[in-house]
Amino acid sequence: MTELVRVAAVTRRFGDQVAVDDVSLSVESGEIVGLLGANGAGKTTLIRMLLGLTATDAGELRLLGEAPSRSTRRRVGYVAQGLGLYDDLTVRENLAFAASAYGHPTPPVPADLVPVADTLVGAIGLGRQRRLAFTVALAHSPALLVLDEPTSGVDPLARARLWDRVHARADAGVGVLVTTHYMSEAQQCDRLVLMSRGRVVATGSEAEITASTTAVAVDAASWQEAFTVLDGAGLPVMLAGRSVRVAAVPRERVEAVLRDAGLDARVRDVAATLEEVMVALDTDRVRVA
Repeated sequence: MTELVRVAAVTRRFGDQVAVDDVSLSVESGEIVGLLGANGAGKTTLIRMLLGLTATDAGELRLLGEAPSRSTRRRVGYVAQGLGLYDDLTVRENLAFAASAYGHPTPPVPADLVPVADTLVGAIGLGRQRRLAFTVALAHSPALLVLDEPTSGVDPLARARLWDRVHARADAGVGVLVTTHYMSEAQQCDRLVLMSRGRVVATGSEAEITASTTAVAVDAASWQEAFTVLDGAGLPVMLAGRSVRVAAVPRERVEAVLRDAGLDARVRDVAATLEEVMVALDTDRVRVA
């Protein structure tokens, strides 16, 4: 495997705000690395630095073995949050424009987009726009795909189809760095990098990250009251249906809070989900701050 991306202790500040704080990660050929975190975690800023679109304040970036530049970007397929399409051009015209920018022949319009090939992109709907953005990103056979929340706002079936395309490229040896705030998409990745408030808080596979954290499920007659009491005690509380769950907190602590509030509830240890790990890590950072 070949290292396509190396980010070493990179930092970026905007005034007094540290958007990316001492972050390191790597991406190798044929692997899918998921960069996960809530909105504002620093994912997009990191992507923009990697592509050379935003300067770094500290650290080192290597893209395809070189410092990020216009030359290295020509070997990258990039789907930005805003998709990078032109609403006032048709589907066919967007493909032609992107191909000319990369100096490649215009690719054929995908079969599922043929019915709207001569329709302005602004009028074809988000799902089709995202399929077009993927086609544009793949047309020049990139060595690396950088996808910034590529499935945001599309239905589950369209999301699954887009992920099929990502896996097909990775199977062909393309490296993939994908950002998302959908925890369910973590299972699509070979390796995860979790970010919170600009910093990396965990790395590894989903199983490796969740193995270090436990959770407690609380079943109470009034789940609303249980949630309010636990949240008021500063615990990282979440809901799964009508079951209240608390991650990274000993069961005895949860029982004590409920007992002190006079609430009768069944409390049991359960495996933590990735989303619960994220909430617990984020809560710990808030406490430290």
